[in-house]
Amino acid sequence: MNSAAATALAESVIGEVVLPGDPAYDDVKDIFVHKGQPDVVVRCHGAEDVRLALAFAREQGLRVSVRSGGHSNAGLSTDVGGLVVDVSPLNGVEVLDAERGLVRIGPGAQWGQVAQALTPHGLSFSSGDTDQVGVGGLLVGGGIGWTVRATGLAIDNLVAAEVVTADGRVLRATADEHADLFWGLRGGGGNFGVVTSFEVAAKPLPKVHFGSIVYPAAEAAPVVKGWARALREAPEELTSHVQLFPSFGGDPAPVNILVCYAGDDIAAASAAIAPLLELGTLESKDINLVAYPDVLDQAGELPPDWEPMVRNRFARECSDELVDTLLTGAAAFDNLFVELRSLGGALGRVPAGATAFGHRDAEVMVNTAKLGPRADNEAALPELTAFWSALAPFTEGAYSGFLSELDTDDLAAVYPPETYERLRAVKDAYDPKNVFSRNANVAPHAQA
Repeated sequence: MNSAAATALAESVIGEVVLPGDPAYDDVKDIFVHKGQPDVVVRCHGAEDVRLALAFAREQGLRVSVRSGGHSNAGLSTDVGGLVVDVSPLNGVEVLDAERGLVRIGPGAQWGQVAQALTPHGLSFSSGDTDQVGVGGLLVGGGIGWTVRATGLAIDNLVAAEVVTADGRVLRATADEHADLFWGLRGGGGNFGVVTSFEVAAKPLPKVHFGSIVYPAAEAAPVVKGWARALREAPEELTSHVQLFPSFGGDPAPVNILVCYAGDDIAAASAAIAPLLELGTLESKDINLVAYPDVLDQAGELPPDWEPMVRNRFARECSDELVDTLLTGAAAFDNLFVELRSLGGALGRVPAGATAFGHRDAEVMVNTAKLGPRADNEAALPELTAFWSALAPFTEGAYSGFLSELDTDDLAAVYPPETYERLRAVKDAYDPKNVFSRNANVAPHAQA
């Protein structure tokens, strides 16, 4: 990399250009659970900074990574070598029209910050799980959050985006302007450009009922099966997750059911949640009426040597056979976190081809996270592969946000064939040289 060119870039941008050896380098080279050693990080303060950073990468032959919150499970928002376009400084949240719920959000804003800004206006929409996750990566991947059954995916609320393309154009993408790009952004990840602002139609939602219900580990099978049946009949205001925590060699952890009822009507929330209190021997429940920001977990620190191996699949039906296979397989590991997320409702009412998220008919999403150091997880990969192979008859598709490996099978699962071909046409139009390859990548025809 030419040092004089880097100096010229630093003099041209409003933001900061950080190089190895600079005082700030150690603070920007790594992301959550992944270590990096990029050649240069450009902390962008606007679309022009992004345009200049991409031009510099093109001139210097540097691979491009894009970072908003730095929570990429696959480590794609840093790199060894290459240039990181860091949009975390673009973190504004502006309510443009409270009556219409129209909000402009920077890609570097964190979901806790967004939720706090919208709460005084009585607004919300389905977001990330934790308060520190960045808006940018999640809002182009899908966004399966705590009100997904009530308000749909995060992308279902997107009405416009400002995008810097690989060739340096700054475009506004909406249903009427660059409609092909707008379609691709909603579920196609970072394949087509760097989003520098989003406009979102938030929903009126002052408060939610949120909390946990706990059952004994020995009753996991009937509880999970009963949970699935109950959610089929539940109102779409109710979204729920089942979490099975690792034992780490000790006694099996209890079954934890998290619930989020989108609304402050106590009677309606109680009626919706009541069937989930009758699934077995209730150990505890703790459900309260809270403001939406209180739902978002505070992202904790993992042990410094841990690098979780994360995978997911969708299931059109959370059948008893799926549950039995899942629980039997998970019991072979002492450090495997397992989660089932209820889907349907507003998510399922959007036609499959309306966005680049093509898994609208799923009843649940099954997630696992193999915890521990990278070397240990890689050693257990044959067993983990066998576990997921056993689930294959009951599952399909995948969500790019909860994948750490992005292997061939995972990538093929993210986009159904028709969706993938349509995405390739968008890729050909906006990124034919595949500058934006550090994602659940859609290959342009020129690189087929």
